[in-house]
Amino acid sequence: MPQGIVEDYKEACLVLSDSAKASAALSRRCLQNLLRQVGGVKPGDLSGEIQQVLDSGKLPQDIADNIDAVRNIGNFAAHANKSKSTGEVVDVEPHEAEWNLDVLESLFDFYFVQPAKAKARRDALNKKLHDAGKPPLK
Repeated sequence: MPQGIVEDYKEACLVLSDSAKASAALSRRCLQNLLRQVGGVKPGDLSGEIQQVLDSGKLPQDIADNIDAVRNIGNFAAHANKSKSTGEVVDVEPHEAEWNLDVLESLFDFYFVQPAKAKARRDALNKKLHDAGKPPLK
């Protein structure tokens, strides 16, 4: 994983108990960097970048359904949005910041963990096929 993404994610986890707002803002930044560096989106605003990755159809539906939550919760952390009903600034709740981290973990699994597991399995089977004098996987 790219070092900057790892650092932002770790920091978002570390500050969660002290500041859900800080954790959410870091999660938002982590998502944007992840989409740019790994997801292959063209840089722009995060909403547009999320739309690009959604339009690609590459994400599993469970991740696609939740990815925009990271942006919205992060926006509550970064901007003083006021509730239309109460007039109070909308704050980030701890469970929302935790949800952001869960979504990021799902993305890490999709982009890094599962491909690495699949490669290891293919490599092992190809070695076995080679040793048996058979052609490698297609």
